Amino acid sequence: MDNEEPQEVYVLADDSREAVFIAEGVTKVYTMGEVQVHALRGVDLQLYKGEFVVLLGPSGSGKSTLLNILGGLDVPTDGRVRYGDQDLSAADEAALTAYRRHHVGFIFQFYNLIPSLTARENVALVTEIADNPMSPEEAMEMVGLADRMDHFPSQLSGGQQQRVAVARAVAKRPSVMLCDEPTGALDIGTGVKVLDALVRVNNEMGTTTAIITHNAVIAEIADRVIHLADGRIDKVYANKTKKSPGELEW
Repeated sequence: MDNEEPQEVYVLADDSREAVFIAEGVTKVYTMGEVQVHALRGVDLQLYKGEFVVLLGPSGSGKSTLLNILGGLDVPTDGRVRYGDQDLSAADEAALTAYRRHHVGFIFQFYNLIPSLTARENVALVTEIADNPMSPEEAMEMVGLADRMDHFPSQLSGGQQQRVAVARAVAKRPSVMLCDEPTGALDIGTGVKVLDALVRVNNEMGTTTAIITHNAVIAEIADRVIHLADGRIDKVYANKTKKSPGELEW
């Protein structure tokens, strides 16, 4: 993409859509011995129902910390985070566990599949604890792996394993998908297939989807792009024209 002009963008004004997440004044400070590390420094943010958001920034910008707080894997040092009418920043561990189980699908850079289970069985682990799951077969079809259900992880490529991880996440029909560098370990060809699967889930299920990445090209498939730097939101903009994953070049 060298020598190409950046895609035209515009800054969002006030939005009347339903906010799934509202974060206000969120800070996160980690104490490491006598040193305090400020990972987030007063973040205000809203994520809206059904949108596809990319959180963009360099390593150390705070994007993973923010995603973990939105996902109930961590709590802020100060400030408030609401999911619907639930105050996540005041929730105890039992409430956060229930929130993660019933509402959130996670995708990480590493696939975390159980090697002794087939792809179908890995997905079934989630369907056994969800309230209203889709079948493992339906979830695998959604990510384009209907013909790989009975393969073990060692028999799958990296991109296929990541798509199994996507199927596992979407099988419980989450209202939110939180993805931490989901293509970070993949080449462009397999990365595009994973992004295709995430876009399809967003389009067909209306799942609010947030992807964090340091790869600026991926931002071109988003409804909105949120830039973080030094623990703060640096800028927010919307793509006037979204690209499909197949149009990306990196």
